[in-house]
Amino acid sequence: MRSQHSDQSYVFPMIARRSQSGFTLLEMLIALTVLGFLIVGLNQGVRTGLRVWTKQDRQSAEVAELGTTARLLRMLLSGIPLAPSANASPGSSPLAIAIDGTGNGLAFVADLPSGLGMLRRSDIVLSVTGDRLVLRWKTRRPELANTAQAWNDTDLLHGVAGVQFAYYGPPAPGLPTAWLTQWDGPAIPELIRVRLTFTQGDPRHWPDLIVAPRLAPRES
Repeated sequence: MRSQHSDQSYVFPMIARRSQSGFTLLEMLIALTVLGFLIVGLNQGVRTGLRVWTKQDRQSAEVAELGTTARLLRMLLSGIPLAPSANASPGSSPLAIAIDGTGNGLAFVADLPSGLGMLRRSDIVLSVTGDRLVLRWKTRRPELANTAQAWNDTDLLHGVAGVQFAYYGPPAPGLPTAWLTQWDGPAIPELIRVRLTFTQGDPRHWPDLIVAPRLAPRES
């Protein structure tokens, strides 16, 4: 029978040899498998995060685009300038320099921002071309009234299926006010409504934009 001392001297070298031998092949395979799962999970998480970030960024850009377009339309429609006082008789309805509206388009004269802190009196047409809400404009210059001028097109929104304009006012002098799909100036309607629809599958929503034109000072 071996003594306790001899047993301990036998076991300790075994442990020492095992610790010096490193990981076994099976242990290495298990470690590599776990590491592979971690890398796959991390990769999927990064991809998911990028997709969510891209979607949120696109949605934020679309909302900003809608807000910018709404503010521009509100500014233009609410600031329709009045015609010179010589064109209006006392007691008559306010008259625009020019305004002609249909259910799917509106032409009028307004002050268009130039981007340099100034406004340019311009002929403006709002309509949908293809799937785009387009603002067509040309600077209104009296000295070139009899000269053909090129129109400038500015895309306001893409993916638009249609636009509907409506005008609140009397269809004729003395008649009660109502919403109309046709407006023949030069009188200015009390309210102008802009309703947009987007192409199928487009999640964007455009609340009806209803603008009350301000009665700006008449031109001298």
